Amino acid sequence: MNSTREAILDCLGTLPDRPDPAVETVSSTAADGFERRLLEYDVEPGERIRAYLLVPDGGSGERPGVLAVHPHAGEFAIGKSDPAGLSDTTDYNYGVELCRRGHVVCCPDLRCFEDRRPSERERASGTAPSGADYEKFVAMDSLLRGSSLQAKYLSDLVVALDVLEDHDLIDSDALGVLGHSLGGQEAAWLSWFDDRVAAAVVSSGVARLAAVQRERITHNFALYVPDLLTVGDMDDVLADVAPTPLLVTHGTDDRIFPPDSVRSLADVVSESYAAAGAPTRFETLFFNGGHEFPADVRSSAYDWLDRWLEP
Repeated sequence: MNSTREAILDCLGTLPDRPDPAVETVSSTAADGFERRLLEYDVEPGERIRAYLLVPDGGSGERPGVLAVHPHAGEFAIGKSDPAGLSDTTDYNYGVELCRRGHVVCCPDLRCFEDRRPSERERASGTAPSGADYEKFVAMDSLLRGSSLQAKYLSDLVVALDVLEDHDLIDSDALGVLGHSLGGQEAAWLSWFDDRVAAAVVSSGVARLAAVQRERITHNFALYVPDLLTVGDMDDVLADVAPTPLLVTHGTDDRIFPPDSVRSLADVVSESYAAAGAPTRFETLFFNGGHEFPADVRSSAYDWLDRWLEP
């Protein structure tokens, strides 16, 4: 383990114990070209969550498995339902689009979103914080306990990979991750943290944090890993993903991840992939647009996953 990686791991803080997920299928619903299964599983001792598993119709044999991680957008009532195709924001229904291309897709809730919020009664009565206040509470509570919200997200997504890896429909050597915004941030971290990830797509989810701070841009609480800027930055994280295939997409007018810093980050990451003898395994796709994941960019992202996950 190199010294920078070890230092970044220390910054993340402690991670929860990794459980046997003990997966159960709560319900199954037929959709257009696939089946949407609601799963329930443990992410740590005493904490059980729900996720959607999208399974393509027809075919036989094992398929690639992909984690589709939802964005933030300040919409705490919606998490897994975005990529699972149950929201009205069609640009975020990327889990369904991946499934229709033949992948088995897992869409979990991140902590603080959808089913992972305080109950409706608690929120209505004011006995628990809601929305951004709950996200802040969870993040601060993690810090008090020697951890971080980013460590919690990572831990939960590692278990989601366990769920995919153990599924009899999935080729355990063909696991990918894709996400937009917060989901892209988490795709970046997971591809760095877990070497089972065979290909990753980061949509509008990464930049040099020194540049984010320079521009005084506020972000989701998981972005703020304690002491990270004293030991490195996100270019160090992504450089260490090499040689795992990695695509970064970004809008030239993105106002929350400065595009100039994404370009400079990409230069560092490209050098790392070249040094690893895998220059073609890292690509950046800049497009004219803002903080978004438009249809043509999504299509390129899916082609990238197909390229590296299909046998």
